[in-house]
Amino acid sequence: MLLVTGGAGFIGGTFVRRWLARHDEPVIVLDALTYAADASVVSDLPGATLVVGDIRDASRVASLLATHRPRAVVHIAAETHVDRSIAGPAAFIETNIVGTFRLLEAVRAHWDTLAPAARAAFRLLAVSTDEVYGDWADRGADAPASGAAEGTPYAPSSPYAASKASADHLVRAWARTYGLPAIVTACSNNFGPRQYPEKLIPVVIRAALAGQALPVYGDGQQVRDWLHVDDHCDALMRVLEAGAVGATYHIGGGTSVTNLDLVRRVCGHLDVLRPRADGGSYATQIAFVPDRAGHDRRYALDASRLARELGWRPAVAFDDGLRATVAWYLARS
Repeated sequence: MLLVTGGAGFIGGTFVRRWLARHDEPVIVLDALTYAADASVVSDLPGATLVVGDIRDASRVASLLATHRPRAVVHIAAETHVDRSIAGPAAFIETNIVGTFRLLEAVRAHWDTLAPAARAAFRLLAVSTDEVYGDWADRGADAPASGAAEGTPYAPSSPYAASKASADHLVRAWARTYGLPAIVTACSNNFGPRQYPEKLIPVVIRAALAGQALPVYGDGQQVRDWLHVDDHCDALMRVLEAGAVGATYHIGGGTSVTNLDLVRRVCGHLDVLRPRADGGSYATQIAFVPDRAGHDRRYALDASRLARELGWRPAVAFDDGLRATVAWYLARS
């Protein structure tokens, strides 16, 4: 049995669905069902049990661990939206730092109760982000073009990134000090069906269909690597299956584009799948807006370790995945 925190969110829900489609092993989903979660994504899945609760509730987490005795904990629960972290950082400190601390303490206490064989087999997989490395453009000309490799010093810019970096440090400290068998992953920007509408791709789709301006921060030249959520979750399963205890693995999509290029690509798919009544392109609705405070210019991950050691590579071609994502939202608009 697995315990998945944040399993009713975008990444967590996808992970649970894909896990149960491939494994005859049940999953306990612990999710606080805050604004970005959706109970329906897992509540009707055979093999999934949804428990509404907060990772900061140490007694609740301890009770779940004692009752279900999972062989692994996949920690995905987090506050994730940079704009929200700038407007209200307290929730990010509470969930991402305090919540991770309390989860670690509950998991450590549970792990200490296990028989030797179960202790050796147990894993904690903590899911992080490329944003912990900060703006790769700030690293200078000597920085590898391929991006941050595992072990690159952290330099978070936003309250969100700082809270995730702090959580990663806690996980590694518990692994070093207490021997907790933990693995950390860091991923690039995820996209795909069921993403909460505040994220860039669904924002653009909804605004386009409503005839509204498509907001692009600054000059739109910020570069991000895009990873389909299915690929991300498949990589997490591979790491859980064969990843080395104490290791960090980067999970990237291998497609870096500017924000402006991304918006134009979404518009191109909309032009084909649902043409505007006037025959014009949705790209004419693009509008540049004042830049986000402290906006990082580029994120970049070197994901070669995952390919080299565990044989994982993304399977979803970026434009194929983007078109399917646009189609998914259109079918529900």
